[in-house]
Amino acid sequence: MEIIRSTQNKQVKLWRKLATKKGRTLQNSYLLDGWHLVKEALLAQQEIKQVLLVPESKYAERFAALNQDQLEPILISEEVAKSLSETQSPQGIFAILPISQTKVSFAEEKEGAWLLLDAVQDPGNIGTMVRTADAAGFRGVIFGEKTADLYQPKVVRAMQGSQFHIKLLEGNLADYIAEMRQQAIPVFGTELNEAARNYRQVGQFKSFGLIMGNEGNGMAQTLLKKTTANLYIPLQGQAESLNVAVAAGVLMFQLKQPDV
Repeated sequence: MEIIRSTQNKQVKLWRKLATKKGRTLQNSYLLDGWHLVKEALLAQQEIKQVLLVPESKYAERFAALNQDQLEPILISEEVAKSLSETQSPQGIFAILPISQTKVSFAEEKEGAWLLLDAVQDPGNIGTMVRTADAAGFRGVIFGEKTADLYQPKVVRAMQGSQFHIKLLEGNLADYIAEMRQQAIPVFGTELNEAARNYRQVGQFKSFGLIMGNEGNGMAQTLLKKTTANLYIPLQGQAESLNVAVAAGVLMFQLKQPDV
């Protein structure tokens, strides 16, 4: 089988543009970089447009065993792999997936816990929160309009495959909050303010929304006014605040009613 060796190949240039929002929008696709993400996509039976593989990669045999001839990979050179990857040591395997157009109506969903991200920018924080939402049994995560693009390579990598286990949505948080409230689903904001309610005093819920705000500025005031209640975590030591992902983890496990 022919191997694509040139980084100036027309198809390679198109794949490279998936690192940009414009390129992803035009191609309606995004890139997975590395064996762990490709494996998780395969195990979750995600729709995969193409798999790109360096034949000499140590993951080639693992891919073949899991794939069982369902997808025929496009073979690429190590130089092409390096040009596509944002990591210093590419693993030599990539997958191109379509961008999901999934929409959820809370009138239909009704049950489940949702994490809402208001202008959260750091990919590492976003990835940690998505993985924690997955671990805590949340239904999904909603990316607000000013939150980093969920298909940005660093965000995709930070989510480590949890994006295939729960629903990920994008949109205007005010609209989602209003829809939740119409369905009598409580929505909790987060505020570093002792006038807010102690997070231990509101109980546990099967269905609810939890909003986490921007790393530096917190939640937007307009959203704080739309919630059922705004919560704070009392701090015992001298630290002024918690990292947003750490705070989200504490709140998610405290508020979520166990399924069993």
